[in-house]
This record gives sequence, C-alpha cells and structure tokens, in this order.
Amino acid sequence: MLQHEKEAGVVDTGSLVRRWITYGAGIYLLTLGVSLAIRAGIGISPQSSLTRTMTLVFPSISQGTFNFALELLMLLLTYLVLPKDFKLRNFLALIPALVLATFLDLNLMLTSWIALDVYAAKFVLLVVADATLAFGLFLMIRANLVLMPVDMFVNTLFKRTGFKWGNLKTGFDCTLLVVSAAIGLIFLGGPQFIREGTVINGILVGQYIKLYFFLFKKFSRS
Repeated sequence: MLQHEKEAGVVDTGSLVRRWITYGAGIYLLTLGVSLAIRAGIGISPQSSLTRTMTLVFPSISQGTFNFALELLMLLLTYLVLPKDFKLRNFLALIPALVLATFLDLNLMLTSWIALDVYAAKFVLLVVADATLAFGLFLMIRANLVLMPVDMFVNTLFKRTGFKWGNLKTGFDCTLLVVSAAIGLIFLGGPQFIREGTVINGILVGQYIKLYFFLFKKFSRS
C-alpha cells in the first residue's frame, strides 16, 4: 500500500489484527470527515462532489452506492490500463470499498441534523471535517493493508506512464471535477458542491497529513 518512501517510517508492520482495526477506524473517520464537509455546505472534494451530484440526479440512490460504483469503475480501468499486472487479489480492494460505502451512508444519516447558516461556522466545520478526513487517511496509510480502487488506479497510471504521482493525482482529481461540473450543467442547471471549500479541502487535507506524519514521528521517537 505504500505510495511514497517517506511513509516507511510510519506504517505498522506488527499484528494484523491491530492493523485491520486501525484500517477500519481510518475508513470510518474518513467517511465522517466527508459527511461533515458535506454538511458544511461550502464545497467538497472532487470525488465527493461527483458522487454527491449523482444523488441529485438519481435521488433514490445513496451516495455510498455511487461511491462504490465509482470504485468498481476504477478497478475496471486499472485492469484496462495495465492488464498484465492485474491479479485476482486486486478484487479484495472491493471489500474496504464496500465498507467505506456503508460507513459513508451511515455517517451522512448521523450528521443529517447539521444545518448551519453562519458562514464562519460553516468554515470552522469544514476545517474540522478536513482534519478528521486526513486523520482517517493517515490511519489507513499506517495500517498499510489494501489500496482503495481509486488509489490503485492512480498507482497503475504511475507505473504505466512514469509521470510524477502527485501530478497524476492532481490530474485525476481535476478530471473528476470536470465530470461533476458537466453532469451538474447537463442535468441540474449548474455545477453542484464545487465551491471555495473544494480548494480549501485540496490544500488542508495534504497539510494535515503532513502534520500527522510529523507528530507521529516526533512522539514515537521520544
């Protein structure tokens, strides 16, 4: 699951039981962060904006279901990009993807009561949401178990093209934003869920993860 060498000093290589618990907690916190960001109402991440927009086009289908469908599509694209490297064990990535979809729908239900009118409160909630989401990602990195299909697809593009991983991830996120905006324009009269919070999310999540890496390394050595 490692994507960068700098993660090597953070990952847990011990008990599998502990690592799976850590991974599950990470998925839950990630989906809680996504849910809180949605409730903030000032813009969400590219992947979330696409799946959330789809729930407006097809209201009877949950965001978790659309998220799982996106992960399934990414697994198919992973195979198409580099079929010779695709293994049967790659299908195991659908298990955490299904857990993530379930937790997402659960947390959206649990946070449905949140309705803020004051912009400052929305901004604070988004900052907290991004911190929660990033900590969930950090725990998943630390567990070092299974890549989600979306990340697997980006990694496969990296192997296939040799382009910088960060540039590929940025390009992938921008593609999701364009698709989300296009669907909004075609079916809803305009882009949905793409606002200043989308940019804030892109900046804060990365910085929070760097902070968690720094704090973990600092306190684990003391």
